[in-house]
Amino acid sequence: ALTLSLSKFLSSKESFFFRFFSYTKPSFRIPQIMERLTSPPRLMIVSDLDDTMVDRDNDPENVSLLRFNSLWEDAYRHDSLLVFSTGRTLAMYKKLRKERPLLTPDVIITSVGTEIAYGNSMVTDDNWVEIMNNKWNRGIVEQETSNFPELTLQRECDQTQNKVSFWIDHKSKVETVSKELLQRLEKRGLDVKFIFSGGKAFDVLPKGGGKGQALAYLLKKLKNEGKLPVSTLVCGDSGNDTELFSIPDVYGVMVSNALEELLEWYEKNAKDNSKIVHASERCAGGIIEAIGHFKLGPNFSPRDVSDFLECKEDNVNPGHEVVKLFLFYERWRRGEVDNCEAYTASLKASCHPGG
Repeated sequence: ALTLSLSKFLSSKESFFFRFFSYTKPSFRIPQIMERLTSPPRLMIVSDLDDTMVDRDNDPENVSLLRFNSLWEDAYRHDSLLVFSTGRTLAMYKKLRKERPLLTPDVIITSVGTEIAYGNSMVTDDNWVEIMNNKWNRGIVEQETSNFPELTLQRECDQTQNKVSFWIDHKSKVETVSKELLQRLEKRGLDVKFIFSGGKAFDVLPKGGGKGQALAYLLKKLKNEGKLPVSTLVCGDSGNDTELFSIPDVYGVMVSNALEELLEWYEKNAKDNSKIVHASERCAGGIIEAIGHFKLGPNFSPRDVSDFLECKEDNVNPGHEVVKLFLFYERWRRGEVDNCEAYTASLKASCHPGG
């Protein structure tokens, strides 16, 4: 059964192999993503990218991220959902994908929750676009913000139709600027919200936008399709992630390198919430830690196994075998495998005779 199952898995364009090594990009539609799951997802992870899933400054070899990737493909890919929720625009997210070995998520939420897309082909959620355009006018936002010398417009690549991004010259001015700017924009018929993060980023969004609103929308969509996740884990490090932790009934992890602004929000708003934890590990390592802390499923990454010949799985699955194959190949190329014949025999035992 395993042999047949693995053979089908390897031939599928949904497989680990094709997602990492094929140049063919399958055409995903939203129904296909949901149809991949025959029952509600066991787990949905919703993670910020910069300094949460991706350790930009302290992990140039992507050790933490690769540990998460192999765990996800091994234990979760077949029955769970992966969602990235980032402040990056879609274009800057694509740039990050070229720089770091990110998995392809089932859902990508970009521009601080103002854009939602699905699958490898990033199919835009047009209904969410309509919601974002309600009582919103970028031109008016640009006109009114020009009256505030405290605000400096960020790069063009950081701007979108529904997100106007600035640097604010000091965090002490956030409250004053927000109050006056809100009054100006409301007088002109707009409904907006402000997101302060990273100690200096100041984003103007439609009131219905934000990472929390986008997640709430996604959860409602999944519920309507009978695919509401059994458990949801949200992961973040900065101020624009606070909304994620405000969604009812989700588990949450603030990675160890979380910024002061998020920790301050936690102390004021959620310190009595036992479903939110401050991890002791950085970035993706903290996400793996939280999976174990909340007992959401396996949290031992295949990359932490030193000798696969000693690794005996109670319930062997195709995902595990494929991950093991690629980790063996990676170590073999680096000259780290001493007993090649035994490893090769073990791999052959798991594969179709003609594979």
